[in-house]
Amino acid sequence: MEPTNQPAAEQRSALVLHINGTPQRLTLDHRTTLLDVLREHLGLIGAKKGCDHGQCGACTVLVDGRRANSCLLLAVAQEERQITTVEGLAEGERLHPLQAAFLERDALQCGYCTPGQICSAVGMLREVADGFPSHVTPATADPTAPVELSTDEIRERMSGNLCRCGAYPRIVEAVEDVAAAAAAGRPGQGVSS
Repeated sequence: MEPTNQPAAEQRSALVLHINGTPQRLTLDHRTTLLDVLREHLGLIGAKKGCDHGQCGACTVLVDGRRANSCLLLAVAQEERQITTVEGLAEGERLHPLQAAFLERDALQCGYCTPGQICSAVGMLREVADGFPSHVTPATADPTAPVELSTDEIRERMSGNLCRCGAYPRIVEAVEDVAAAAAAGRPGQGVSS
């Protein structure tokens, strides 16, 4: 493939991204990542730029309900998708159950990874409910039923999100609280008193 000598304006596209339920009209360079759009163009700074290589999970967001590393996604390829950041999880002043559980369980220290951890946990719980197996899911598990969420399952499924402070035990407890509340039919709850 020969190098292109197109002017910079021809390497940009106008598009609409649906971020946290709101359409955002943007004109972007084709090389712009979704993470850079969120942080630099829209001021949504919850997703963090950690490694910029998809290895730490600090930039995790939800794309059509599935967790994704926004540092690896080209924004122009996300036009028809629903993107949810940590800022879009709460309903007004009411925190998402995982946000509340992280606070209740003190599942953070410096907080840098926390938005990515929370978005990843939201996506992970959806994967579990949909019956998606992980590396530690028993081979005998029913593929049409939700996966039983053990501590090992949570650790395995959250292993793509790194915490340099080592808040992992509390993160697991927060996810367990929300999963237990949902299993008991109290999806808006999930934090211990």
